[in-house]
Amino acid sequence: MQYEIAILYDPDLEVDLEKATSRVEKILTDNGATIKNTDNWGKRKLAYTIKKHDMAIYVFYTVEMPGANVQKLESILNITDEVIRFLITKPDLKAIAKAEAAKALKAEQAAKRGDAGDDKEEDEE
Repeated sequence: MQYEIAILYDPDLEVDLEKATSRVEKILTDNGATIKNTDNWGKRKLAYTIKKHDMAIYVFYTVEMPGANVQKLESILNITDEVIRFLITKPDLKAIAKAEAAKALKAEQAAKRGDAGDDKEEDEE
């Protein structure tokens, strides 16, 4: 099953973030996860203070992992010092595919309108 995992790292790790991310990635792979994508948003301000921190380093992972291992992964991430907060979600793949199809259709229609608009301008000149 595919999961999206959002992890907020301790902002003090900014200098040595590679070590923290490799440790979390090892935890993921040890629990049967295959990392498909990693998206590092960098250091950002939190909406509210978490564990006496106003900032955190946001990293998002897209993983393939058996559903049975999610609970074990959650318990391990709870006690990992580098992680101040995490969220594991299961993306709605049908909704994502539908949204992407609608976006492509809208872009196609806009391109047709743009082409039709260009033709009118050429006819007028």
